[in-house]
Amino acid sequence: MSKYTPEQVKNLVDGKLDWDTTLRMLSMPKDPERFELYIQALQKKLDWKDRIVLPLGPHLYIVQQAKTKRWVTQCDCGHVFCDWNENWKMHANLYVRETEEAMTQVYPKLMAPDTAWQVYREYTCSQCGTLHDVEAPTPWYPVIHDFEPNIDAFYKEWVNLPLPERSN
Repeated sequence: MSKYTPEQVKNLVDGKLDWDTTLRMLSMPKDPERFELYIQALQKKLDWKDRIVLPLGPHLYIVQQAKTKRWVTQCDCGHVFCDWNENWKMHANLYVRETEEAMTQVYPKLMAPDTAWQVYREYTCSQCGTLHDVEAPTPWYPVIHDFEPNIDAFYKEWVNLPLPERSN
């Protein structure tokens, strides 16, 4: 039995959970049902029926498509970037802040990084414009593939839930 109600987890997802409960959630070991409640809370907020397999960020998910059972990386708005095990950033809109003028839109002039040493890469959804990630590498550095999760092990060893089937 979960230590938290579906309403509390929904409030956590929405950023409306009271501080005392949030602090208790952060400091206590996770109960086995919390991941499932978390996924349910996220799923209820979305306009599509594809099943969330694993959240990657506040508005980005690995999902199982309802019709094909394929696993893909998908935005809140329903835009599909690519298969789940590809680098979704390679399929996103990219804005690179590589000039002093572009950097001073983010930082005050004397606090901005030297663009010979650092640029900002902003990755957004081509459908809704949601900003999903920002990298701050040297200008020549390749696109960073943050991680490729071991979903099989996560479901088996951490959340003890049946793994959603997949066709890819």
